[in-house]
Amino acid sequence: MRTIWLFLAILGTVVPYYFFLPFLMNQGLDLSLMMDLLFANSVSRFFAVDLIISSIAFLLWSYGDSKKNNVTGWCFVLVANLTVGLSLALPLYFFKRHSAEK
Repeated sequence: MRTIWLFLAILGTVVPYYFFLPFLMNQGLDLSLMMDLLFANSVSRFFAVDLIISSIAFLLWSYGDSKKNNVTGWCFVLVANLTVGLSLALPLYFFKRHSAEK
């Protein structure tokens, strides 16, 4: 399972940035424009809010779970969630948790 979690973590970094890098190259790190586009219509707002709530729930759960199961380096999961997103943070945490079980 560790290999699967690692593969999904890599995929969860590469695929989102494949779509985000063209924006960065064309617009730079224009946070105002990024927020305008993220919440541009009801469908994009739906996905954005869903992802934000899911990320908060995951971070709260994984923090508590990391303490209970002695999973070290939870701060990397937090950084992964803030810099890439849940698509990296979730499989990264499962990779770390699976490693801690051994």
